[in-house]
Amino acid sequence: MGLLDNVLGGLGDDAAGGLSDLLKGHGGVAGLAEKFGQNGLGDVAASWIGKGANAGVSAEQIASVLGSGPVADFAKKLGVSPEQASETLAGLLPEAVDRLTPNGSAEGADDLLGGLLNNLPGGIGDALSGLFKR
Repeated sequence: MGLLDNVLGGLGDDAAGGLSDLLKGHGGVAGLAEKFGQNGLGDVAASWIGKGANAGVSAEQIASVLGSGPVADFAKKLGVSPEQASETLAGLLPEAVDRLTPNGSAEGADDLLGGLLNNLPGGIGDALSGLFKR
């Protein structure tokens, strides 16, 4: 299991939906990558989409790129502070985007996003649905 599986293991029932909503709210994977690019972090997002190693991102960078509103919405769904949500997203987004783009391209990633709980490659769908039930 990867970091995404481990991080999501301790989160509540709405975490996958919150992640899906967050990505959709930023225009899907391609929109999110564009937003990172507009904030000088295009190479970071590109590493998540590409087939190589995923570059890290800080909680501060997440908050800066996504904005306080979307981070606060994600935090509310998880029942955590916005700071904790930013930290969680810093660990979660690289692997989530990586798994949504198994071919190294954002094309088709949003189709997988529509079924985040059931369709993510790498077994995460089954892991998520089991982990979110307490």
